[in-house]
Amino acid sequence: MPGFTTIDWIAIVWFVLAWAGYSVMSEWSAFGKRGLNAHMHRYREQWMRNMLARENRIMDGQIMASLQNGTAFFASTTLLAVGGALALLRSTPDIVEIFASLPFGFPTSSGVLEVKIGGLLIIFIYAFFKFAWSYRLFNYAAILLGSTPPAADMDKRGTKAAAERLARMVTLAGRHFNRGQRAFFFALGYLGWFINGWVLSAATLAVLIVTVSRQFGPAARWIIGADASAPKLPL
Repeated sequence: MPGFTTIDWIAIVWFVLAWAGYSVMSEWSAFGKRGLNAHMHRYREQWMRNMLARENRIMDGQIMASLQNGTAFFASTTLLAVGGALALLRSTPDIVEIFASLPFGFPTSSGVLEVKIGGLLIIFIYAFFKFAWSYRLFNYAAILLGSTPPAADMDKRGTKAAAERLARMVTLAGRHFNRGQRAFFFALGYLGWFINGWVLSAATLAVLIVTVSRQFGPAARWIIGADASAPKLPL
């Protein structure tokens, strides 16, 4: 495509591979089972087992509502980001002039800039769909929570299965939320492409290092008690 250099193509391929590779590693690989998300699923299962023993489940409903509210916040924030990206598409000539006047100014064209903004727009739209679907799944989880048999029927057939079903639903909602949040993180790295391909490559590497350390680092394992030998690091 005219206007893009070899380093631009290398950088965008590296960006896609880093995002996809991290997603596969954290969700589908054996190594991912050691991550924070996998351990949190076990805590969700424990939450649902404890919930079965409680006759009053107001606290559980409040926790579910807080999860929904957090997801709704990110979904609405993503819509603002989509609107901002659309506004940039309408102002590409002005943006080209602004970049050219900066100390690190570089030659570019409106067509190249529009392609880059279009990529950013796609990332935000993807994130919105993930957050919106996560919010819907949390709604389903709230319904499952309300339909769970009372504590008096804890030992009856099907009660434990209902708790396991609810735990899986909450985990699925959390997985889609994580994917949307991951899109936000990598969108920050993608912004480096508006400068040049070298900055995109470096920013992608920085985002990848941060996300891996947050998911698999010793601090995360210590917080959830997954690794008793992990050093007690400050938050």
